[in-house]
Amino acid sequence: MRFINPKTDFAFKKIFGSEQSPPILRSFLNAILYAGEPVIESLTIVDPYSIPRLQGMKDTFVDVRATLHDGQRVIIEMQVLNVRGLEKRILYNAAKEYSAQLEKGADYTLLNPVIALTITDFVFFENAQLETQALSRFVLREKETMITYPDGDVELVFLELPKWPEKPVVEQSLTDKWVRFLNEAPDLDWVPAELGSVEEIGQAFEIAERAGLTAEEERLLEAKRLSLATMRNLESDLQVMRTHLEEQQQRVKEERQRVEEERQRAEEERRRADRLAERLRELGEDV
Repeated sequence: MRFINPKTDFAFKKIFGSEQSPPILRSFLNAILYAGEPVIESLTIVDPYSIPRLQGMKDTFVDVRATLHDGQRVIIEMQVLNVRGLEKRILYNAAKEYSAQLEKGADYTLLNPVIALTITDFVFFENAQLETQALSRFVLREKETMITYPDGDVELVFLELPKWPEKPVVEQSLTDKWVRFLNEAPDLDWVPAELGSVEEIGQAFEIAERAGLTAEEERLLEAKRLSLATMRNLESDLQVMRTHLEEQQQRVKEERQRVEEERQRAEEERRRADRLAERLRELGEDV
């Protein structure tokens, strides 16, 4: 057995956003959003490209969209590269999903809550408060009292895969098992018993099995792999260039500081020479 990498957008959409995926996505969302509790009873997967076009608004698309049994909307993005402006794009997509629910003249009370779940294959939050926190949730709050805004309908949820702690198999929750699926599937040639024992994870492995791919899907998957490798190489080269530029800027700064210190010393020497010359003139006049 060989499995496709569920972190790539093609594979993620195939596993979690296909016609046969609702039970898989329900289990996954319950694991990530509700610590494995069966809060989400059912859901409907929606075409991620079917969001109504709003005049004057930029077109952006997410990997998976779903409507839950209670009308709540969930949009999901799997990110393997920390691209420029990602934090703004996430907020933009959540706001667009929320605002696109209403047609002109519709009542605002018809708006349903939106959860924007972003899964990253890199550390997204590097600040000390979230240094070891793999799962974080953001809502609107009052700055001083931290009271949640009434009808806090837009929630941003982040799962940073590199931060997820490893646990012994016997202690692993449903959430741990789904994170393992995302992280380990492409390196496995069999389905571990502890993961396969979860019916929906077993189904996800079935969809992820490369033997079931069509020739066109294999071609697309390889193109995605090459594209991702190229982008990672470019990002690595860009980081090297940034580091080199920062080092050059630091050297220029240090050189400017040295020149300025030399200028100040020279200026001080000139003033000292002027004072000495003035003193010699005064002594000459006295003689």
